Amino acid sequence: MDIILKNVKKEDFPVFQSLAKSLGFEIVEENEKPYNPEFVKEILEAREELKQGKGTKMTLEEIDKLWK
Repeated sequence: MDIILKNVKKEDFPVFQSLAKSLGFEIVEENEKPYNPEFVKEILEAREELKQGKGTKMTLEEIDKLWK
């Protein structure tokens, strides 16, 4: 059985580690990886372009035709 603890404060983590160790549990830390910096840059640039009016407006029908 797996138990996942989220949003554990740094000062509380040693308590969980100690308890798990005393009970013979295995602790696996998985830190969320941040987004790829290039991807974030592209998104921010696209948002800025939209603010400057460089976007293209499409109706739902036009969007629907794109994927068919």
